[in-house]
Amino acid sequence: MEFGQCSLESMVKARITYSFLQKHYQGKNVFVTGHTGFKGSWFVKILHDLGAFVRGYSLAPEDELCLYSQMKGDKLCDSVISDIRDRNELQKAIIDFKPDFVFHFAAQSLVRKSYLFPVETFEVNSMGTLNLLESLRVLDKKCSIILITTDKVYLNKELDYYYKENDSLGGYDPYSASKASCELIIDSYRNSFYNTKDFEKHKKSVGVARAGNVIGGGDWAKDRLIPDVVRSLQSDSEIIIRNQSSIRPWQHVIEPLFGYLELGVKLLIDPIQFGQAFNFGPNKFDNLTVEEVVTEAIKYWESGSYRIQQSIENYHEASLLKLDISKALLHLSWKPVFDSSTSIERTISWYKKFYSGISVLELMNSDIEFYLKKSNE
Repeated sequence: MEFGQCSLESMVKARITYSFLQKHYQGKNVFVTGHTGFKGSWFVKILHDLGAFVRGYSLAPEDELCLYSQMKGDKLCDSVISDIRDRNELQKAIIDFKPDFVFHFAAQSLVRKSYLFPVETFEVNSMGTLNLLESLRVLDKKCSIILITTDKVYLNKELDYYYKENDSLGGYDPYSASKASCELIIDSYRNSFYNTKDFEKHKKSVGVARAGNVIGGGDWAKDRLIPDVVRSLQSDSEIIIRNQSSIRPWQHVIEPLFGYLELGVKLLIDPIQFGQAFNFGPNKFDNLTVEEVVTEAIKYWESGSYRIQQSIENYHEASLLKLDISKALLHLSWKPVFDSSTSIERTISWYKKFYSGISVLELMNSDIEFYLKKSNE
């Protein structure tokens, strides 16, 4: 399904407003899988601020350092600690809650870990998505479903090319392949069980969000660039980087989350037209190499050094990936607010203030307020 022709006016329409989101999420039941993860924790915080009733479904937080533990996430949502691979528990949690919206974040999200645990990666990412879609079949009410996959679902030929939503899907590494498999499962269920022609019967609208590499305060994952850089900077040790020339669509974590929220509302208002995939990433030409990100991080930390070290592992990781976000720009009231430099500056500042003793909720509030202020300029 394609959208109709857009007028110039629609191309420059105002950004989505906080009050617009509040109007549609306040008092609504929102089910979030993967709520104890990095992105999920930020999302729970934003939904709570909007006045939504949130039920999270996820594995337990990894440790007390993780963002969900630090922000005392259990006070912001009804937390169900369980495995996305347990379809019976997942279905029970959904049916009992009767959600108006479902946002699916739960995933094994690390490329390098997928080489070590490929079966788990496919079970969590592919079968986990299948379990969610199957569980929602027995939900007898109108529901907007937003499934978050990744920019890595595309058949990446590592060319200087911005991938569009209708480009071929694929995956070299187990993580990318498992997420591309997700998309095939989603398409199958959207055609077979959630077909827009039968919306009045099933009452489910399904959208897909493909985001680039997110950064932001509170990410402590291993083998992710910013957390690894911050650990080195804090310990005053040399930063070791690999694949220094690799280019990714870096963006602050808040950016796509507000895009997901708007997509959820659009699915509610027009479940037929917006049941599609949307890319969320930085503006065109705002893509940095790994080395440029590290250099920016050192600048904002105001100290540090790095060394390039070629990996001895034979794990393939794509060296070039760019996203075309024109579809979201044209059809959603969303656009990037921060450029890459601002995203890195806010992220590094977050960690510096965290280590100085400022609470994570205060830091999250500061970033959200700054984002909303900039979005209205």
